[in-house]
Amino acid sequence: MEKRCDASFESVAPSLRDTFRPLAKTGIYYARSWREYLAGEKPQLPIARPTVALAAEALRDEVVLLGLRARRPLSDPEAFARIHDEVVAALKFYGRRGWLDDPEGFFRAPAPLTDVEVTPVRRRNHTYARLRWESGYRPLRGEPGGDRWATYTANRRGYGLLLRHPEPRPWLVCIHGTEMGRAALDLALFRAWYLHEELGLNVVLPVMPMHGPRGRHLPKGAVFPGEDMLDDIHATGQAVWDIRALLGWIRAEQPGAPIGVYGLSLGGFIAALVASLDNELVCAVLGVPVADLIDLLSRHSGMARDDPRRRTIELAGPLGQMISPLSLTPRVPLSGRFIYAGLADQVVHPREQVARLWEHWGRPNIAWYRGGHTGFFQSRPVNRFIADALTRSGLLAGIDHPGMPDATTG
Repeated sequence: MEKRCDASFESVAPSLRDTFRPLAKTGIYYARSWREYLAGEKPQLPIARPTVALAAEALRDEVVLLGLRARRPLSDPEAFARIHDEVVAALKFYGRRGWLDDPEGFFRAPAPLTDVEVTPVRRRNHTYARLRWESGYRPLRGEPGGDRWATYTANRRGYGLLLRHPEPRPWLVCIHGTEMGRAALDLALFRAWYLHEELGLNVVLPVMPMHGPRGRHLPKGAVFPGEDMLDDIHATGQAVWDIRALLGWIRAEQPGAPIGVYGLSLGGFIAALVASLDNELVCAVLGVPVADLIDLLSRHSGMARDDPRRRTIELAGPLGQMISPLSLTPRVPLSGRFIYAGLADQVVHPREQVARLWEHWGRPNIAWYRGGHTGFFQSRPVNRFIADALTRSGLLAGIDHPGMPDATTG
């Protein structure tokens, strides 16, 4: 009986720890914020007086992280051995090709899209189109994790939404974040109808690998981003490939059209990579962007310092650098680079992720809002910043956009 009670307690205790973890971590954040505020030293970040409202934003992020961890449980050390072996093999594979030192070689240029299916959709008072195409991305022969990636058959099809004007207009490609890739959610979080109808842009919202319809029939635990680091490598490679292929399609549809990219969180990471590989983008707007994906996964892994699985993540550091925009030079003009981020962001750390990318990008125009990772959606300063960024970059040049007064006042 006593053994049964002990076993019962052991099964409940981790659940209780998970329940109270967001509160504990928010308390730590609040206390640290006060120390930094009173010391008056916070390099690269504006000094903001800690408030209960700011702590509430941090708590909301911690709850989001709790949900993400539930979707991404860590494998046991035995299963992690396969991940470790793939990381070792990948370091050799990419190292032999020189891509750990020169990451641009990893991001192969896609073939032109020749057959994009455009299906009109009418919903309430809006008309848009669904895009479908065959993704040409395939892992190289012998590339670690490539055989498994090939079994994720839903990734072979590209999907997206298209909001297009009948006459030629500038284009904005909006790249979603983790757990997005669903029409209603993406349209809302990007304020896509405002961008299209008020600012006058053609708007494209592609779906990233392992998200939305491209996430169907995946094995349990297969997510992007997740602990399976070679899946993360291939997902990043295919996401960048697909966006670049889509840019080529837009240019074939409307030669000479100005194009910008706008990414949220994980999408900001992909947008920063695309902006470091494409020579013709007018602007790149990065919202709460990830800079180093493997470093981010390490921060949120929940592993103890002596956990043997941590060694695998540390070993994968060079792979994370290979697919990081910190290892590439941005090709978008400095006047077309924009970043916004939350001071209380607990998902994408302001100092460890955003500030590093801001420095690497030549300290472009940046807006810090008083909120957490998801707080941008309710932030009027962020909405004004985005409209201003698209204007200052020149993307909106020559368009009458009656929505501008609403976006720039208040």
